[in-house]
Amino acid sequence: MATDVDKPYRYAECGLENVYVHGLSPLTDDEGEEVYGIQNVNGLHKAIASSIVTYSAAMSGKQLRFLRTEMGFTQAEVGKMVHKEALTVGRWEREECPIDTNADTIIRLVAIERLSLKPELSVEDLAGLSVQKAAPHVIDIDGEDPKNYRPLAA
Repeated sequence: MATDVDKPYRYAECGLENVYVHGLSPLTDDEGEEVYGIQNVNGLHKAIASSIVTYSAAMSGKQLRFLRTEMGFTQAEVGKMVHKEALTVGRWEREECPIDTNADTIIRLVAIERLSLKPELSVEDLAGLSVQKAAPHVIDIDGEDPKNYRPLAA
């Protein structure tokens, strides 16, 4: 029989629909409703970012927005970094058009540096990840140790 801790928590608060944190134990609030307390939100967001930059498909617009805000950049700053207009970055984030593959790779590299991520991939490997695929990216995070969130293998 599955317990509530076996059921992953869908962490939509980050702005992404497909993030699931496994291993969290629900709490009961004053009204008897199950709620989840997220400890170490920064660590969780770092694990999500790591999953995005190492996933073998082009980023979605929402993933780009997540990384951009985690890095503390405006759309104009990202645009300048990848030699595009801020309006283009906005269109990517709204998923009005696909993200340029070279820009995708540069954004991944900057995210790795800026967020101190430690992927075990070379620059060449990262460049090969930025390809369009139809399948949505589900991000599964191991949440059993809130001091050490980590992406689960895809």
